[in-house]
Amino acid sequence: MSHGLRMRRGWVVAGLLAAGLLGLPSTVAAQTASQARVVRSTVVATSLLGIPLPGTTTVLADTGALPLGVTGALQASSVADSIPTVLSADSLHATVIGVPDQASSEASLGSLAIFVAGNTVTADFIYARAQAVTGTGGSAGSEIYGLVVNGDEVAVSGAPNQSVPIIGGRVILNEVQRGAGGATINALHVILTGGIAEIVVATATAAIP
Repeated sequence: MSHGLRMRRGWVVAGLLAAGLLGLPSTVAAQTASQARVVRSTVVATSLLGIPLPGTTTVLADTGALPLGVTGALQASSVADSIPTVLSADSLHATVIGVPDQASSEASLGSLAIFVAGNTVTADFIYARAQAVTGTGGSAGSEIYGLVVNGDEVAVSGAPNQSVPIIGGRVILNEVQRGAGGATINALHVILTGGIAEIVVATATAAIP
């Protein structure tokens, strides 16, 4: 990774922390705990007879759940990690912090590469953050840099639920829910129809009582 990209990642994280990621569109979000996770992948294999087999779910860098109103901090990280034939990434990091009246969580990774069902999705850096404060509800947002889908550069708008078509499915960017009880953000969500595969990258949930 170049020195310039490392610096840009640092400034992105600092800027988002300062901005608070407020003002995103609102939907109902019933959260039971705060949590951050870098990757959750479920891929269904096919037998020689063409029959779908049970899906294999793999999770990378997951903080686990911090219950509502609990004071504490959880984190998970990895210099580099992968799911063979499906995904690779570096600088995986997830963290969640909670006190009785507020919570925040964030997940980030670099050098993402996804290969699934004839599709290729790559990104230089992905970051997601959610926060919730009693009395003001939840907020969440994400940043994605250098996104390329099947060889084409994608202009990330930052709008909630931006959809990018792929072979046999779609990629959803900045998939966000927020409400009085908290907020959840999936920075990047790959969905293949028929349940063939589902890959969620950079998930952050912040929940309050």
